[in-house]
Amino acid sequence: MSKKIVFLGCGSMGEAILTGLLSAGTPPQSVTVTVRRAERAEELAQRHGVTALASNEESNANTEAVAGASVVILGVKPVGIAALCREIAEHLDPGAVVVSVAAAVSLEQLEGALRPGQPVVRSMPNTPLKVGRGVVALSAGTTADEHDLAAAHEIFDGSGVVLDVPEDQQDAVSAISGSGPAYAFYLVEAMAAAAQEFGLSAETSQVLARETVAGAGLMLAEPGADAEALRRGVTSPKGTTEQAIATFEKLGLPGIVSAGAKAAAARAAEITKELAAQ
Repeated sequence: MSKKIVFLGCGSMGEAILTGLLSAGTPPQSVTVTVRRAERAEELAQRHGVTALASNEESNANTEAVAGASVVILGVKPVGIAALCREIAEHLDPGAVVVSVAAAVSLEQLEGALRPGQPVVRSMPNTPLKVGRGVVALSAGTTADEHDLAAAHEIFDGSGVVLDVPEDQQDAVSAISGSGPAYAFYLVEAMAAAAQEFGLSAETSQVLARETVAGAGLMLAEPGADAEALRRGVTSPKGTTEQAIATFEKLGLPGIVSAGAKAAAARAAEITKELAAQ
């Protein structure tokens, strides 16, 4: 990708996306980043070779950056997205694709703060993008065509798996893949606590739980991997693992996970309404 790409805001998630983009072959000289602090701008410029501007020193950094851009990634916090869109709206090329990585900000809110007809794509990335194993769900706006969606795909292709979903499924995506890494980390915490109940040291318990879940994740990442088949492969009839799984079922673990995901999705919908009311 040789077109001009701009990141407005570049925290840890934005930098993960930037790293994947550059690793996939995008030349650093085609990328411009804006952040608030000069120290952060200098850090990004030195680490990645991109052009980095600090809005605390250059008040028009955002509007200067988007001039002539083909793709603009909005990486600020959700509460600041609408104001950022209004700030840059008149400075965007009509065909520039605006990609939001802000959770819970709807396409309607994004399009309402930009000029009519501006192509917009909403994304839901998750934190494993930082290690190149993320998953990203994209939803195209009302005027974004297949070429605009393809441009958004190129931004994330170097950081993980990219899927297209209707926007009304974004809250579900957020509940499963967006929040999902925390569920896995929570499982590790629970496994480590159980290990300590057996009398294992805290250090040994952490290693056992962490490396087991990390290793299982690598097995799931193999082509054609199926979670149920992998589970059955470990669960010998009348064996120890079968007893554990049966206990999880009896205590309602699948229902607990489902209830938690539904609560996360409901909260995402609430946040969207709160942002729209501001």
